[in-house]
Amino acid sequence: MSYTRLQAKDAALLLIDHQVGTMSWVRSTSFDDMKKNALILAKAAAILKLPTVLTSSMEDQAQGPLLSELETILPAEFEARIKRLGIVNAMDDENFAAAVKATGRNKLILAGVTNDVCTVYPALTLVGQGYDVQVVADAGGSPTKMADDIALRRMEKAGVTLTSTNQLIAELAGSWSTPEGGQLVQALGIG
Repeated sequence: MSYTRLQAKDAALLLIDHQVGTMSWVRSTSFDDMKKNALILAKAAAILKLPTVLTSSMEDQAQGPLLSELETILPAEFEARIKRLGIVNAMDDENFAAAVKATGRNKLILAGVTNDVCTVYPALTLVGQGYDVQVVADAGGSPTKMADDIALRRMEKAGVTLTSTNQLIAELAGSWSTPEGGQLVQALGIG
């Protein structure tokens, strides 16, 4: 299998359920690291003008609201977020599925909370529909390390590419010397 670098012009970003309540259930990584990585992805999407779909589930329940910073970083996308009514697999929500299709992109960058529920099922569905899916594993997490490991193995076995926030940003940048590359270094907090 040959490697082809993921480029922004071919990709869209899907952020699933980065909600303060849901994120508080994660124990496989820290809340702060998961939040930092999700926000870096959002900033990268803004810098690179990636089509982005945000979704939440039952914001008025224990899951809570989406991270408020997402509204600042991606205001139009936040306003247009898909509010699911408890549908576990976001791809089973016709509005979310339509929004994904409307991006017109076949290479999807996906991050969700939790990896073992909110991320795994849409990732498997999207691969099954012929999309090239990269899951940013450290922009999500699960209630236990075992649950996270099993979800990641299940996705990888199905053909999902697993990646990390830093790895994905570097791949999208291609070069730190471009104007976008310089902005991405700053988004990573290393510039």
